[in-house]
Amino acid sequence: MRDVLPIQFTPKLVTVLREGYGMARLRADALAGLTVAIVALPLAMALGIASGASPDKGLVTAVVAGFLISALGGSRTQIGGPTGAFVVVVFNIIAEHGYDGLVLATLMAGAILLVAGYARLGSLIKFIPHPVVTGFTAGIAVIIAATQVKDFLGLRMAEVPADFLPKIAAYGQAIGTIDLATLAVGAVSLGIIIVLRRFAPKVPGFLVAVVVAALAVSLLGLAVDTVGSRFPDIPSGLPMPHIPALGLDKVTAVLPAAFTIAFLAGIEALLSAVVADGMTGYRHRSNQELVGQGAANLASALFGGLPATGAIARTATNIRAGGRTPVGGIFHALFLLLFMAFGTKLMGYIPMAALAAILFMVAWGMSEYERLLRIRAMPIGDRVVLLLTFALTVLVDLTVAIGVGVTLASLMFMERMSRTVAVTVREVETEDAGQRDDLPPGVEVFRITGPFFFGVASDLVETLRRMGQPPRVIILRMREVPLLDASGVEGIKDFVSMAHRNGAAVIFANVQPQPAQVLRRNDLGPRSGKVRFAPDYAAALAMASAESAQSA
Repeated sequence: MRDVLPIQFTPKLVTVLREGYGMARLRADALAGLTVAIVALPLAMALGIASGASPDKGLVTAVVAGFLISALGGSRTQIGGPTGAFVVVVFNIIAEHGYDGLVLATLMAGAILLVAGYARLGSLIKFIPHPVVTGFTAGIAVIIAATQVKDFLGLRMAEVPADFLPKIAAYGQAIGTIDLATLAVGAVSLGIIIVLRRFAPKVPGFLVAVVVAALAVSLLGLAVDTVGSRFPDIPSGLPMPHIPALGLDKVTAVLPAAFTIAFLAGIEALLSAVVADGMTGYRHRSNQELVGQGAANLASALFGGLPATGAIARTATNIRAGGRTPVGGIFHALFLLLFMAFGTKLMGYIPMAALAAILFMVAWGMSEYERLLRIRAMPIGDRVVLLLTFALTVLVDLTVAIGVGVTLASLMFMERMSRTVAVTVREVETEDAGQRDDLPPGVEVFRITGPFFFGVASDLVETLRRMGQPPRVIILRMREVPLLDASGVEGIKDFVSMAHRNGAAVIFANVQPQPAQVLRRNDLGPRSGKVRFAPDYAAALAMASAESAQSA
């Protein structure tokens, strides 16, 4: 235990440097960092504007927080900065408490994340149900898209209402004021991003879109709104750090917002780290990742920046570009700093419609549309939680949505558990357990006991990841799994995918009716061809023996 605890709080950068860091890694990380910086440049500006701040605030956040998240975090490949998840929260905080209130809330959120990390709360993030996460991220996506309609269409509106339904009504009243030049710039920018993402995914579509749009506006003399016309005095470089005013009344007023920022930062950072682990095969340190996020938000607040967290899309770009150590994220921040120092005047030529197109794509990526399309395959309770969280996020408030969603999911969990216990008491054990010594060569057996809920979904994948030599056949004994929810299905899907990547076949033994129904609805049934089903353990052993002998 004495050897394990310090490792939990060792930044991955330190681990990488201890392993040895040569010129080959440096070149790969520098190239990856430049690639991510090119993607992040227009995105950080767009997120800063969408949050109700200015483009330079988004860039300051990407530089300061991005540097510290890579330098102090618990993931090898995490890229940090402003993200779409914060747009709604930041906009509302600025509207209610002013920008100084946002800086104070970000500072407090950083402290909360530091405490959460050192209290070893990183592993608790897995207890947030997938329907809640899907519901509020999809809701945020809708709100982000709604905020960009004015700039994309060039509507002439004196003021855009903050609430969703009045905003849509105001757009309807102003629809006759569409500016065709602005719409054309936005549509072309959106088309460029979509086409490049489809046919040339390695090309930085965001940057190409804003460059083409800026050149078109300048050469054709189009009278459209640009970053420079709306923000004429964009500063270059980083501002001097300063401590925001700390008053008891102000601290009390922004405390709920600080907890919301910390909650969102923790969830998105650890989700991004999990995605990165799946792409690289490494394993992040969840508690140190929270510590790094806390330090990054503290520093971002001191430099007058926005809240920051791990960005899934930019992290994936870093990995695809060859980044394998935190040095890639550090290079990303340094390149952005150079862009800020020497390219501020050029940024002023970017049309607002082009940035709106970028945010439409950000919203589409956040929408979780693939999961929403599978909503009918979810158990009815998960559907209710997802839709309610989504509706509350769009129509009421993100904090309310998360609170209600988590509470409802917890109550449903307890209700399901009570029904499960009642059934289990009457159940009679009849299956012959068998002996592990009698397993055929190349066959491994996992037994899942109890309801497979969101809290244990990741354990199955982690068990397979810890194994050394992967087996040829894996039997999942599911006789003691009476209930399977949406997050449990996602965990099983990840497990089956990882097993297939390792060349292992998967057999489900003695699946109960409710899990069998959920698996069929999610394309993991007997007819899917992805797994095999056995009525009992003996039949599964016979299947596994034949499969192992055939693949030997």
